[in-house]
Formats: sequence, C-alpha cells, structure tokens
Amino acid sequence: MDLTPYGGVEPDEAWVEEVRKLARERDAVLLAHNYQAPAIQDIADHTGDSLALSRIAAASDASTIVFCGVHFMAETAKILSPDKTVLIPDARAGCSLADSITGAQLREWKAQHPGAVVVAYVNTTAEVKAETDICCTSSNAVDVVTSIPADREVLFGPDQFLGAHVKRKTGRENMHIWAGECHVHAGINGPELAQRAAEHPDADLFIHPECGCATSALYLAGEGAVPADKVKILSTGDMVQEARATKAKSVLVATEVGMLHQLRKAAPGIDFRAVNDRASCAYMKMITPAALLRALRDGADEVRVDPETAARARASVQRMIEIGQPGGGE
Repeated sequence: MDLTPYGGVEPDEAWVEEVRKLARERDAVLLAHNYQAPAIQDIADHTGDSLALSRIAAASDASTIVFCGVHFMAETAKILSPDKTVLIPDARAGCSLADSITGAQLREWKAQHPGAVVVAYVNTTAEVKAETDICCTSSNAVDVVTSIPADREVLFGPDQFLGAHVKRKTGRENMHIWAGECHVHAGINGPELAQRAAEHPDADLFIHPECGCATSALYLAGEGAVPADKVKILSTGDMVQEARATKAKSVLVATEVGMLHQLRKAAPGIDFRAVNDRASCAYMKMITPAALLRALRDGADEVRVDPETAARARASVQRMIEIGQPGGGE
C-alpha cells in the first residue's frame, strides 16, 4: 500500500479560513489527537486523547465528526456515536499497536484460557473490542484489573509494556500479557532515558506506560539515580494536567513528540524536551492539511463499523467507564 501522505497544501491563513468554512457547511466538529502535527492541533475544535475525544464527539450536537488521528480512534468515535457520520482524513493511517492483535487471535487466546476475563487497551480495533470483557485506558488499567475477582485469570492486551506496569502495580500472578507494542513508544529505551536524566538532573520525567523505558524509569528511581517523586507514569491526558501542576522548570517527556505542542501550550514557562526526539508516528503525521481539506470537501474517508460488532464493542467500553473515570484515553 502506498503510504505517501496527501501534500501540496500549506497551513496558511487561507487554509484556516477554508477549513472553518467547510466545517460549518458540513456541520462538522474537528477533533485532533495529541500526537497530530501542530497545525492540525491548532485548527481543531478539541484536542486530546482518543477516548476523551470520542466522548466529546458523542456529546456534540454536530452531525459529522472529523477525527484527526489513526483509524482505531475514528472507529471508537463511531462506536460511541453510531448515528453520526465519522470521517478520518486518511483511512490509511493505521496503528502498529492496534494491528498487533486481531479478533481471530484474541478468540484463539480466549479458547486457551476458558473463564478468563479479557481486558483490552482502548487502542484496539472494533473487532477486538467486541471480543473484550472490559476495555481500559493507560490511566485506569490498574483499577480495571483490580476490579476483577482475584481468582479469575486475566488476559491483558495488546500492549506488553502497559501490561507489565499493571502487573507490577497489582502484583497479580494470574495475569497473562499479549506481546504487542507501539513501535514508536517501544523505541524509547532505558539507556536513552538514563542518559537524558543524567544530563538534566533537575527535570521531572513524564513517562507514558507504553514506553520501553517505563520499567527503567522506576528502576532509576528505586536505585536513587533519579528522585522517586520526579518519575511520573502518565497517560497523555494526565500529562497535560501534571504540566499545569508541576513546580519543575524542566520536564523530560517520553512519548510521541506531538505531545510536546500541547504541553508547551499548557505550561509555557516550562522547558519540555523529548527523551527521544525521533519518536514520531508516521501514521499520525499522515493527517496533513491537504488530507483535512479532502475530508471536508469530499466527505472522505468515512468510517463504518458493523452494527453488531459496534454494539458488542460499545458494551466493553461502557463497562470500563462504569468502573471509574477512565481519565486519559492513552
């Protein structure tokens, strides 16, 4: 598949005016994930993590949702807003984490563990959510797993680093973890984090639990190499809240680099730096100014989810919400 992004359009004032005009004409609300390019974030009506945006979309009066993110996020919006038109500016924008487990693979895993409770990260396809008992976000995964009776086996997937974090926090031995990952987060490694922390000894560390360095961050804290109160394992939504609350003058951020734009807007007086400045998701960056114009002009690309699949998937998301406030979606 050709994954060359749509190009040839600069995000200038004329583009802003055209996008706004077309959005009004289409009765559309524009949503942008925290990992989008700055121009896309800045023109959106709402910016945040995928679950928060999907819930905003469901509550919106707009008849059309334009979701600037990757495909599973737009699917989640459609699951929670089945009667609305959901557009993603480029349907080729996939996700290595969501692609790391299929519905068929999950059904086979369940067959090997009859009676187990399936907990799936919200960063999954509609088909996987439909096979799931309870969804979770990175900020409430521990609460979701804790809510399950101690004698029940748990199948947790697909992110192995988030799973390891949950297992460490809960101490649960009967928890099986799928070996999936986000290739961008997995690439932010422990040695890199240790080096950056040594270079900036006064900085807070904001670490996404999908990162390959999350265990290393806790190890550094445990060994006294970094003060424990400076290591914060946070979802993207929680990072914004923590940015407004921290007293630190500098923060090292371990997640996709698009997050820095929102953090700098939330707390302009703080020096935010990426642990790995190459941690950019090419799929997220496929939502270009040209792609957004295409979606609004042509109604492309519409996201559809089989109604039966959507109903089953909606139930697993609803169970998650009932357990407690899910906070940040990823």
